[in-house]
Amino acid sequence: MSPAATLASAALAEAAGAIRRAQRVLVLTGAGVSAESGIPTFRGQGGLWEGFRAEDLATPEAFQRDPARVWRWYRWRRAIYGGCEPNPAHAVIARMEPRFPEFLLATQNVDGLHRRAGSRRLIEIHGTIDVMRCSVCSERAPWPDDAVPDADPVPRCNHCGGAMRPHILWFGETYWPGVLEHCQRFAGEADVVLVAGTSATVWPPAALALHGKRSGAFLIDINPEPTPISEVADVHLRGSAGALLPALWDRCSRP
Repeated sequence: MSPAATLASAALAEAAGAIRRAQRVLVLTGAGVSAESGIPTFRGQGGLWEGFRAEDLATPEAFQRDPARVWRWYRWRRAIYGGCEPNPAHAVIARMEPRFPEFLLATQNVDGLHRRAGSRRLIEIHGTIDVMRCSVCSERAPWPDDAVPDADPVPRCNHCGGAMRPHILWFGETYWPGVLEHCQRFAGEADVVLVAGTSATVWPPAALALHGKRSGAFLIDINPEPTPISEVADVHLRGSAGALLPALWDRCSRP
């Protein structure tokens, strides 16, 4: 075994040991986990749609200017998401959940793949594309059935008649009350914080990992490239979450 392979094996064993001893586990996931299922990103040159960037569409101002165009974009995105399936990383996280007395998955992803994989102790901190919310009274409802013809491209609230919007946190908006507070309390008492597939550039979600570390949690980072979280993690497993999470969970079952 090469020196690099020996180090990787030792890191995997150390991370598995921490997980086996844990009673309270927080998992944080980002776009890298969904990318392995074929979910595209919508930023930069590859993120252009009808000449617009995601940053030009995912804002309250864009919705106010042209809600129909925002709805076209999100319907297009959801159609893409519907053709993607949970990958081994999603599956392993769902299998981890019932093994610990206290477990929380906090994801930045809005695609719903964690729920489809079976995760239930879950907070979607940026919302989900499976739900819409009234822009007037905040009433929530399932995503509209696009197979039903609708003269108005913008769904209307059954409660007050207001324009519905995707239940997703947009640029310039604050987090919903209690969401980050709950995650922060959990991170502050976690035995292990496992971060997978995030570049650690989105704050405050990335701060949850650092808060857990400062509070005494064993911090594991799974990412193909080093990130600010990798630099302070107890273990950085370098590679894809789809490959490393199954290997890590398998290692947890060994002596």
